[in-house]
Amino acid sequence: MSESRHNVTIRPIGYARSCFKEKFGIPRQPGLVPHARARIKMLAPYNRPEAFRGIEDFSHLWISFLFHQHLGAAWRATVRPPRLGGNERVGVFATRSTYRPNPLGLSVVQLDRIEIAGDAVTLHVSGVDLLDGTPVVDIKPYVPYADALPDAHGGFAPTPPDRTLSITFTEAAEQQIAAREAAGLADLRALITELLRLDPRPAYRGHETQAADFGMRLYDFDLRWRIEGKEVTVTALVNSGTRGGSEK
Repeated sequence: MSESRHNVTIRPIGYARSCFKEKFGIPRQPGLVPHARARIKMLAPYNRPEAFRGIEDFSHLWISFLFHQHLGAAWRATVRPPRLGGNERVGVFATRSTYRPNPLGLSVVQLDRIEIAGDAVTLHVSGVDLLDGTPVVDIKPYVPYADALPDAHGGFAPTPPDRTLSITFTEAAEQQIAAREAAGLADLRALITELLRLDPRPAYRGHETQAADFGMRLYDFDLRWRIEGKEVTVTALVNSGTRGGSEK
């Protein structure tokens, strides 16, 4: 029996509007930063309220999405996972790398609430690892009895990443955070703390001890910090205009 090949068209059913405006700094797995929030805005004709009837009874959802910045990019048979220091190669199918034959991603997120206003349906979710503008292609409920497998083996990533960095804030950064929280960005300080404890630096730089300055785009501002050894100091939140990302 010969194998048949099919061309498949996948259409977005919605788009994620996330706090993450660039790839640098996004958590490498969902759930690691509980205060990372996004809104999934559904497109017609998938924004019919009856399509979401009963979804509020589930605490978490599976989000299938496209790595849209990698559309058209060549896939790689082997990749270098950050958890292995970025130096050791393993097969792409043994990782969650974006360099896949079909650039599909899968994340489990917490459903905070569903908003329905006329023909507009928006899912408010948290614990995300989604870049702003990510096309969503499917949504399914997370079912604990089937999806949680406590005896599963995690290969080269059997445990969560270390959170050994100490986070402090300059007085100026504290004031800037307080102002943005007062303006509606709830739990911003907690979000920044959770992000930086994961050490967003490239894996090959994780063992550096000399002081270095970094930045990333978050919401509508550039978050800037200095890291020296295991100490991180948040120095400023600067209105976006100059890019964040990697070393400043």
